[in-house]
Amino acid sequence: MTSVRNHRPLSSGNKWLLLAGIVALAACSPKVRTVSAPAKTGTSETKKDAVKAAEKPAIVRVTTISLLLPFTLDDLNAGAQYTPATLSRANLSLDYYQGFKLALDSLTAKGYNYKLQVFDTKDAPSTASNLAYTPAIRTSDLVVGPVFPDDLQAFTGVLSGSGKMITTVSPLSPAAPATVKDQFLVTVATPLEYHAWSAAQYINDHYKPKKVFILKSGYSEDNKYITPFKKGIDSLSKRKTKIVAPTIVRGRLDELVPQLSTTEENVFVIPSTNQQFLTVTLHSLDSLAKRYPVTLFGHPSWAKVSYLKPDLLQRLKTHITTTDRVDYKSPQILAFIRTYRKFYRTEPTHYAMMGFDEGMYFGTVLGENPDDLKKLDKKDFTGLLNKYRFIKKPGLGWINTHVNVLQYNNFELKKVE
Repeated sequence: MTSVRNHRPLSSGNKWLLLAGIVALAACSPKVRTVSAPAKTGTSETKKDAVKAAEKPAIVRVTTISLLLPFTLDDLNAGAQYTPATLSRANLSLDYYQGFKLALDSLTAKGYNYKLQVFDTKDAPSTASNLAYTPAIRTSDLVVGPVFPDDLQAFTGVLSGSGKMITTVSPLSPAAPATVKDQFLVTVATPLEYHAWSAAQYINDHYKPKKVFILKSGYSEDNKYITPFKKGIDSLSKRKTKIVAPTIVRGRLDELVPQLSTTEENVFVIPSTNQQFLTVTLHSLDSLAKRYPVTLFGHPSWAKVSYLKPDLLQRLKTHITTTDRVDYKSPQILAFIRTYRKFYRTEPTHYAMMGFDEGMYFGTVLGENPDDLKKLDKKDFTGLLNKYRFIKKPGLGWINTHVNVLQYNNFELKKVE
């Protein structure tokens, strides 16, 4: 394992040289401060003791963090090459690493000290599983990664089976922690069920509708949203709100017309992410909205697709839940971009900002008191992209539950809650 220290600014052409140099490495930035011991007053002996104490450097705690990311460095070897998929994952890993390390470098100015170890999971569950046996990882104060659910499950499965109690962060995936089932897991990206619950709460609080129409595509994937949404509506309305959930074929909404109100908002929820279904169904709903008041709630992934047209979504008064949103007018965002450009001579991506937020949050918790990893519900945080509001679930670990509700206004999504 090779050490990596603070890097000189990089041109974009040197990006892969950095990638080849950092993985399966340790980036160490420990600093030792000399601290004078408090002296009792009144005797020359105590003054001498104070001088001796001042000459001895105090031992400052160095916390060890292991990053497990899918760089897939084997594809840099002679005769191998990155595919578009592995290249995307390698870029993700490098951007996240640079943001995370920039955060730790910033925190060292406060006197905190870190040893950052970086490992390549190669986007392979077998590699992730083998890494769980690595002594350097098993003695870490915190593990961040693996990124993808299958790799994470393989890694934590080994740790849990061996009785190792290491806090492991799922840094990017919103996959339900029930798929991992590790009591020491921290899920940073808010899982879909909390998006569905937040939408249900917003609908109940702001509309108190007699009915909510869920337009199903017929694909089982919809149920990941529908099930928690129904539970939320039933619980919050005390079963006073009726759920109408037909499967829509070729955009046909005629059977719903007799149940619609001409005076009150008709609240529709579409949990699908299927492009063909959405294109046809939203067009039909747009026609319906010319005769009836319609308010629509969509899947959180809608905020990141280009085929959904803002003018159509605005006419439907579309709401979308999200956890991360970049405000490029924010002084904090602008300051981060300037600093990132200075160090890396490239623009920060979404993943770089996520790495920075998580580096600042977990670096601060570890720097102040590592025992606070057991009290994350007392450690709310507002970062560049996201807020962290953790709850503890037995057997599932810590889960971020923060969700924003956005609505289209002036053809762009703006926060309403």
